[in-house]
Amino acid sequence: LTTIVSTLYHSQQYRPGEKSKIRVLINYYNKHFCHTKKYMKKLNGKSAFISGGTSGIGLATAKDFIEQGASVIITGRYKNTVDETMKILGPASYGIVSDAGNMKDVLELKEQVLHFTPGIDILFANAGYGKFAPIEAVSENMFDELFNVIVKGTFFTIQQLLSLMNEHSSIILNTSVVTEYGSQLTSVYSAAKNSLSSMVKTFASELTARKIRVNAVSPGYTITDGFNKTGMTQEQITATKEYITPMLPFKRFADASEVAKVVSFLASDDSSYIHAAEILVDGGYSSIR
Repeated sequence: LTTIVSTLYHSQQYRPGEKSKIRVLINYYNKHFCHTKKYMKKLNGKSAFISGGTSGIGLATAKDFIEQGASVIITGRYKNTVDETMKILGPASYGIVSDAGNMKDVLELKEQVLHFTPGIDILFANAGYGKFAPIEAVSENMFDELFNVIVKGTFFTIQQLLSLMNEHSSIILNTSVVTEYGSQLTSVYSAAKNSLSSMVKTFASELTARKIRVNAVSPGYTITDGFNKTGMTQEQITATKEYITPMLPFKRFADASEVAKVVSFLASDDSSYIHAAEILVDGGYSSIR
């Protein structure tokens, strides 16, 4: 049925209003007919929000959430990439054009989310990227850019959507393995990601009474398009990967889907007693030398 509905949804002969009816059909089916143990999925009937969901770990997580029975709202900075991602994800997905580094966009999130759902069960604050430079070469613009997206964007995304979070819901932040050690050229990026680690603990403390769990996934080196956003040339990216890979315990980068499965675990009832935790998905890199 999911395949049939997805085909119908993306058919050009259907008007927007009719597509909405198709969405209702698939949601009704998931709610009322996928309840047996054989067909039960970990996130069945859940409503999820993912910032930065058009590529990398965000996109992989959106795919896994939907596979596990959730409907997913994703954000992305550009309309064309949001539209293309929704075609990939199918009728269980909704898209919002929003830049985590733009406060005007962030402050409009709640109103836009309410167009699709009255409440959220899973919030994955994923938007962010890295830029790297020696201390002397860091500009104010680079510093502000990373802190606006990673720290300010994450904080206010969660703040704006907090009133929509259902009881027993889950908030997951995307930190980084760089919070585990000091590394050259990462002074600003590490500071921003460590701020998120702090948020996990303080948010968890504040939201426990509201029965909202707060955790983080902390990825190591992962196959994404993240390097393309660093300002490095393709030659520099290739050289960096060739330098890093032999130092990794398994001699490979993680696949984004491997990180996504940990996010899905933290979003599900299987992790119901995990709170204020930061789970490393780095193949042992931060612990094994």
